[in-house]
Parts: sequence; C-alpha cells; structure tokens
Amino acid sequence: MVDAQDNLESLLSQEYQVTEPQRGDLLHGVVLSIDAKGVIVDLGLKRDGVVPNADLEILPPDEANIQVGNEVAVMVVDPVDRDGNLVVSIAQARESEDWLKAHRSMESEDILEGEPCEYNRGGLIVPFGRLRGFIPASHLSELPRGLDDYSRANHLQQLVGRKIPYKVIEVDPRRRRLVLSERKAVHQWRQERKSQMIQQLKEGEVRKGVVTSLREFGAFVDIGGADGLIHISELSWSRVEDPAQVLTIGQEVEAQVIRLDYQSNRIGLSLKRLQPSPWQEAVNRFEAGQVVEGNVSHLTAAGIYVQLENGPEGLLRLPDGPGSLTPGMKVQVRVISFDPERERLDLELTEDSQGPSQSEGSEGP
Repeated sequence: MVDAQDNLESLLSQEYQVTEPQRGDLLHGVVLSIDAKGVIVDLGLKRDGVVPNADLEILPPDEANIQVGNEVAVMVVDPVDRDGNLVVSIAQARESEDWLKAHRSMESEDILEGEPCEYNRGGLIVPFGRLRGFIPASHLSELPRGLDDYSRANHLQQLVGRKIPYKVIEVDPRRRRLVLSERKAVHQWRQERKSQMIQQLKEGEVRKGVVTSLREFGAFVDIGGADGLIHISELSWSRVEDPAQVLTIGQEVEAQVIRLDYQSNRIGLSLKRLQPSPWQEAVNRFEAGQVVEGNVSHLTAAGIYVQLENGPEGLLRLPDGPGSLTPGMKVQVRVISFDPERERLDLELTEDSQGPSQSEGSEGP
C-alpha cells in the first residue's frame, strides 16, 4: 500500500523534468502574459504552456487572481492541440492536492461527511474539495431494493443537500475517477460503535431496541447504535419457524443480553428469557407416569414433538415412525421423565392413543 501511495504522489507531486510532456504530467512555471485567450506560462521547455480562459473560470474566486510573474503549478491536458499548443491547466494541478488527500483518506479508512450536490440514475455526486466524488446507488445503505425508475430517482433526490457519511474506496486521477461509499462508512461506524458498546454491556442486563432486519436464523435489533442478534431459538419459548411470526421491522422491543463475544464483536440477545419459562412453571405439575394431553406440534427425525396443554413441549419417541400422527392432532401421552433444569420432557403414547390399526395389530388373530 505504501508503494501505491508513493507512486501516486510521484504522479501528482513530482516536478517532471521532461522535454516531451505527457498528458497528466505536473509542471511548474512562471506566468509570462495574460490576454483574452488565456494565460501563457514559461515552463522551461521549448514551448510555453497555454492555460485557456475556460480553465481560469472554474477556479474559486479566491484563487482566480493570476498575475504576470506568479509561480504556478500546471497539469498537462493536451501535449499538442490542433494549433500546436501545449495546453495546460492550473485548475487540474490544484486538484492534485485533493487527489492526494482522497488517496490518504482511502488508505487510512477515514469516515468523512459531505452533502450530495447532484444525483443521476446511477447514484449521487458529492463534492470533494475541487473534485466530484461519486456514490453508486449500490453503496447507499438506505436505498430500498426493487424500486421503479421514478421511485428510485425520487429517493436519490431527497438525499441531495443532506449530510451523509462516506468512505473513499477508489482513487484514479488518470481516469478522473473518485468513488465513495456511504454503506461502508455506516458499516464501519456501527462496528466501531459496537466495539465501544460491547465493553459497557453486561450479560443479563435488559436493553430497549428497534428491530432492523429479519433473517431465517433470527432478528437483528439496534440497541443504541449497535446491532445484537436474537437467534430464532431465543424469540419465544414456543417453537418459531419464521422470525416474522414474532417480530416486524421497526418494532420496538426489550431484550436481554445473553452473550458478549469481544473477539468477534458480537452481541447475543433474547426475548424469551424476559418471559416466564414454561419449564419452571411446570416444576410441580408434571412427574413420571402422569398421563396428560397435548397437540402434535411437528415431526422430526428424532421423534415427534408434542405441546402439552399449559406446559412445555415434550419429545415423543416412536420406534415405528409417526404412523397416522400429524401436526395439530390431539394425543394422550404418558410422562416418562421430566427434567426442567435441562429443559427435557420425554413422552410415550398411552394405549388409548395407539389408534385402531395399532391396537388391532397388538391383539393378534
């Protein structure tokens, strides 16, 4: 990375001692004359450089007062134009300072702020000193997916003039390409904020937050500038197949901090641990040999899970498979063992729940 920066600084800052200047070369000279066509600069070469008036017009007012005898830096725009002139630019030479600043910001991964001045179909234009940086729409964190062209343009237009964070992710002065990313800046900010917050959190404490996204494995909740994950198994004491059954994006919730992984910068949260545990509530209500009723909740390779009435979910093991049992069916089961500390309840079907075919088969001819 150091070599890349050295090369860029050489490209932008070195005073080239050349006899045949090339496009992009940075040269230094003295203003010889100023007329209606522009500025003539003595560059110590066989030919003087010509700065067109159009170049002077784009300079900020406080930089446009060029006088004969001034020492100036210029960048070669066209080594030989149609009239044989060496066309140079004062504005582009001064931009070289901003290219260096942009490169250093990219190397140091700084988070900067700016106000977009324009938008187009592809994204936002953000001033960067004398340069114009571009934030592609794909690098905007709050741009909804699937928008039609009108809605997309309307969303981008609303961001013009609004201060947003960004990072420099590509610097190419030869191609005059400066690419920025708001999404990466937000991600880095949140990670830094998370690193700070995780040092202040304690396992067991309760935090208020807002649901930011739902995934098949759980939900992410912003608890004050840092996202924590509520795994799907921590959403409810009842079985949850889809987090959307329990939460919606934007919903305000209270969650308990249950894991802090300092190395991976991860925060584990739980909703269900703020609710009464059906296992603890059932401590004095179930015992081995007891017959109870429940509903088949789902079938797995390990066995059949049965949700007891006013109780936890137990595992019903059937050596010959589920037979005619299906989710939602009411069954009568017997408690084989109950261990609330390990959250384990083993069940077996009673004879009344075996079904006609099974009971007829057991009677013999």
